[in-house]
Order: sequence, then C-alpha cells, then structure tokens
Amino acid sequence: FFGIQYKVGVDGISLVMVLLTTLLTMISVLASFGPITNRVKEYMIAFLMLEVGMLGVFLSLDLFLFYVFWEIVLIPMYMIIGVWGGANRIYATIKFVIYTLVGSLLMLVAILAMAWTYWSETGTWVGAFDYESLLRFDIDPSLQFWAFLGFFLAFAIKVPMWPFHTWLPDAHTEAPTAGSVILAGILLKMGAYGFLRFSLPMLPDASQYFVPFVVVLSLIAIVYISLVAMMQKDMKRLIAYSSIAHMGFVTLGTFMFTQQAMEGALFGMISHGFVAAALFLCVGVMYDRLHTREIGDYGGVFNVMPVFAAVMMVFCMANVALPGASAFIGEIMVLIGTFNPSDVAQANLSVSTKWVAIVATTSVVLSACYTLWMYKRVIFGDLTKDTVKTMKDMSMREFGYFVPLILLVVWLGFYPLPVLDIMHPTVAHLIDQATGSKLDAAAALAQAVPAVAHH
Repeated sequence: FFGIQYKVGVDGISLVMVLLTTLLTMISVLASFGPITNRVKEYMIAFLMLEVGMLGVFLSLDLFLFYVFWEIVLIPMYMIIGVWGGANRIYATIKFVIYTLVGSLLMLVAILAMAWTYWSETGTWVGAFDYESLLRFDIDPSLQFWAFLGFFLAFAIKVPMWPFHTWLPDAHTEAPTAGSVILAGILLKMGAYGFLRFSLPMLPDASQYFVPFVVVLSLIAIVYISLVAMMQKDMKRLIAYSSIAHMGFVTLGTFMFTQQAMEGALFGMISHGFVAAALFLCVGVMYDRLHTREIGDYGGVFNVMPVFAAVMMVFCMANVALPGASAFIGEIMVLIGTFNPSDVAQANLSVSTKWVAIVATTSVVLSACYTLWMYKRVIFGDLTKDTVKTMKDMSMREFGYFVPLILLVVWLGFYPLPVLDIMHPTVAHLIDQATGSKLDAAAALAQAVPAVAHH
C-alpha cells in the first residue's frame, strides 16, 4: 500500500562492496575454525545472518528495505560480540547497539519525511520509498537540511566520524577476531557507502551546504585520532583508532565532489577493508597463542615466527600507505582531489582546500609513527619473555587466509585500473547528480532553515 518493495541492484559502487563483503566473510569463517569451539552452529548462523544484512545494505534500491537491512546487521553482530567476545563484552555490545540505534532511528524519520512529502505532492504512494523515483523528485531545500542531518547521524556513527567514534575501540577490543575483521572491513564502509548512495545524490543542496562541517570533522579524525592511536598499549585498540583516522580520508574525499577524490575515497574503502582486516587477523594469530593483546607482553616474535613477521610487515607497510600498496592509491587520489577540488566544494569552504590537503597529509607521517612503533615493539628486539619463546609459527590454515589479502593489496597497489574502471562511470554520474542542482545551495538553505526553525 505504501509503495514499499523488494528492489535490489548493483552498479559500479555497490558491486565492489559486494565483492569485498563476500571475500571477507569467507576469510572470517576460515579464521574462526581454531578460536571458536563452543556453540559453533549458532556462531555460523549469526555470520550468515550478518552477511545477509550487509549485502542487503549494498544492494537495496528501496529506502525502507535499506533501513530493514541496516537494522538486521545489528542483531548478529550483537550476538557475535556478546556471546563469543572478551571479558567486557556486554558493555561493548550495549554501547554499540545504543549508538547505532539512535542514529538509525533518526534516519528512519528522515526516510518517512521524504516519503510523506513525495505522497503529498504526487498524490500516490507508488515510488514514495523508491530510490530512483526519489532521485528524480525535487526535494525542498529545507527538508533536505533536516533529512541530511538524519542520514548524517546514522552514517557518521557507523563510519565512525569524530566525535561519534567512542563505541568502536570497545567493540573491537571485545569482539572475537572474525568479528573485528567484519567490523573494520565492512561495517564501517556501510556509513561511507550511505553518504555516496543516498546523501549526495538525493540531497545535493544540503550536501553542498554541509561541506565545511564534514571537512572539519574529517580533519579532526585524521589528525587527532592518529595522535590517540599513538598512545594505545592494546594492539586492537591501536588498529581501531587507525581505522577511524583512515576513514577520515574517505569522508574527506567524498565531499570534495571531484572524480579523483570520490574514486580515491571508494578505493580507500576497499583497500582499508583488506588492510585493517589483515591486521586484526595478525593480532588474532598472536592472541590464539598467548591470550593477550598488550604490546608490552610481546617482543622478539621474529625469532620464533619468521613467516608471521614477514606477513605482518606487508600489512603494516600497507597501513602506512607505502607506494606499491593499495592504500597509497586511495590516499594519493583523495589528496590530489582535495588539492584541486570541484567549484562546489571550494565555493562552500571559507579556506583554501590546499591547506586542507596539507593538514590531511600529516596522517601519512602519524600512521607511520604508531604502526611502525607497534611492529618494532612486538616483532623485533631480544627474545626475553618465556611465554613468547613457546609461540609457534603460522599453520597452513592461518597462512592460507592471508594469501588472498596479500595478493590483492599488492596487485591493486601496482595495477588499480580494473577496480577504477568499474566505478568510474557510476562516480561520474553521481557527481552530476550531487552538483547538478539548479539551486544555489548556500543561499537556498540560508533562507529556508530559519523559516522552518521559526515555524
């Protein structure tokens, strides 16, 4: 009756996210064979439910269907952390669910408001929740303002952007290894995907109006969160904060409205999915042996686990965005796109984006500081701890799930063209939708917002 339908599809943006989801889910299941020994059937059911929800988010072309899949993801992740997580898992899961629910409920309000407006102006519910119909529907600037805020809170919490990030380190710390892989590799990308799929093309005037706000939050995430990561003593918390900083690059590139920056942001999402997932798997390999994540409890691991040390070095170098690794391609494209932004982004920013690019570049140095510091403390040094002396190198099963990630990180670092070719036409069309509004975004919203607030 309300025009809600099961409508799904893929394009150049969602296709790469679907492939990332299916690959990391398979790797996560392989990585669970050793650590997960109780309630294995329930664990696998939860993982398959989680995969259904994540794929649904990336495939939905109906806004209500998108909301349903967005919420479905919460249930299995709550179970995975709450049942198979660490000692403080209940606190972490409740915090995760409350944060996500608050944001998603406001997103539901925004979706209903847009559907109601569509019905009131067209006289029919047919197409009221349909993504393609709403793209063609001219949404009033004042509604765009409030709808953008509703969507923004849901997506910013999921990314997570500063200051909505505090749930992530706790969730990562308490989650089992495979849970952390999915959290960092895919769940964070759902927020950034939401900006690309819904906020920019459907709410173009509001997206342009909020460029300065998003840029400031992205820069704080890039610089401040990198400094926070340098102070961590727990490996999982360090990598969790590193993920927040790297996702700051993604949100920065998304709101520059240029082909290069937006493709760099999308490519950075894929690369971060591989690298962050692999780093959490590395921590999981060591945790299975010593049952501790504290950096100070290790040292000299290279002496007893040389193959593991080489594998971890590859992903630490990738996390630093070393040329030749996939992360370098994404970050350099975002920086170039920020240095030479679109007229839309530059018009809405009161400062030169060249300064924005310079501040963002500091992340490269900061990420090298905390990543290499962690690697040095854990892998190198004298073998003095008796517990470390008993550690055995990786098994064939463990090495097996690192192989595809190593190949992808190196291959995309040297030859990113196949992935860029897939996303290129879709991103070009997205930029036309996000910048093609006939309205002057700043002027329209400046007039509309006070009037709505007063009313």
